[in-house]
Amino acid sequence: MPSVSDRNLIVAAPGRVEIADVADVDVPAGGFHARTLFSGVSAGTELTFVKGTNPALHAGFDTALGLFGAPPEQAWPVTRVGYMEVARVERSRTPAFPDGTVVAMTYGHRTGWPADPLRDRVVPLPPELDPVLGVYVAHMGPICANGLLHAAADRFGPDVRSLADGVAGLRVAVVGAGVVGLLTALFARRHGAASVVVVDPTAERRAVAEALGLATLDPEADDPAVVLKTRWRHADGDRGADVVFQCRGQAAALHLALRLLRPQGTVIDLAFYPGGADAVRLGEEFHHNGLAVRCAQIGRVPRGLAHAWDRERLSAATLDLLGADGDAIRKHLITALVPFDEAPALLTDLAERRRQELQAVITF
Repeated sequence: MPSVSDRNLIVAAPGRVEIADVADVDVPAGGFHARTLFSGVSAGTELTFVKGTNPALHAGFDTALGLFGAPPEQAWPVTRVGYMEVARVERSRTPAFPDGTVVAMTYGHRTGWPADPLRDRVVPLPPELDPVLGVYVAHMGPICANGLLHAAADRFGPDVRSLADGVAGLRVAVVGAGVVGLLTALFARRHGAASVVVVDPTAERRAVAEALGLATLDPEADDPAVVLKTRWRHADGDRGADVVFQCRGQAAALHLALRLLRPQGTVIDLAFYPGGADAVRLGEEFHHNGLAVRCAQIGRVPRGLAHAWDRERLSAATLDLLGADGDAIRKHLITALVPFDEAPALLTDLAERRRQELQAVITF
C-alpha cells in the first residue's frame, strides 16, 4: 500500500501558528486514509495553545493520581490542534469503511490522517446531512450531550434512561452563548425542558440565540438572577433555575451560574478555565443555598452509566439534534469558512481578538 503525505497545522511557539509537512506514512492494515473536508475551530480550548495559557503547557497531569504538578506533557511545538474533523475515506483497507464514506473524526487540523478504526473514533455521517455540520458529531456535540447526561445522573443516579431525564419539564438556564452554550440549549429544548434561557453579555451572540428560537437575558442590563428568580417560583423561599449549564470559561460566569440556581440545585459545568477562579465567591449563594457544581467534561460519563452511555451514543444524540435543527445551526452558528492555507492567520487573529467568529470552519 503506497504511503500518503499530509500537511498539518501546528503551534510552533506562543502566538506562532504554522503549516508543517507530515512525514509520509503508510495506510495501516485494516484502516484507511481520511482525506479532510472540514475542520471546526474551537475558539476556547485550542486558542489556549496559541496564547500559551493551556495548563498542560506548564504542568503535566498525573493520570494515576489525578493531579497536576508533574513535568509538562505538552512541549512546543503543539502538533495536534483541533478535534472537529469531517473526512472522506480513501485507500480503504477495511470493508467497514469503504472508499467514499464521509465520516466525523477527531485528529486535528490537517489535510488527512492514516486512520485505524480500532484506535480512532470514526462516526459515519448520514448522506442527507450537510457534511459541514459533521464537525459537531464526533466530539463537540457529545460534549454538550454529556452535559445533559450529567444533569440526568444528578437527578436519577444510575437509573438514567434518556438525556431528557436531565431537563424534561424543568426550567433551564444556560450561561454563555458560544457554540457549547447554544448547542446545549438546543439539546435542552429538544429533550423537553419547560423553559430555556441563555445568558450572555454579547449582543451578537444573544441575537444568534434568538434566531435559533431561544430566550435570552443580558447580564449587563438587569441582574439575571433577580429576573429568573422573580419569574421562576417553585415554593416560598424556593426560586430559580432547576439546573444551570455553565458554558463560559470565566470564573465570574460560574459565580453567576450559582446565583441563578434554586436552593440545592446543581450547576453542570461545561467550561474550561485556564486561569484561576477568584470571582467564585463560595461563601455566598454556594454556601447559603446548599448548591453543587458538577464538571461534565467529555473525558468521562457519570459514574455507573458507562455501560449504557458511551461517546457513540452521545454522537447518535448529536445526529438526532442535527436532524431536527441542522438547517438553523448551519445558518446561524457557522460564521466563517476559511481555506486551510489561511488557517494560521485565522487562529492568530482569533487569539489576538482581531477577529470574532462564533464557529469558524477550515475547508480543504
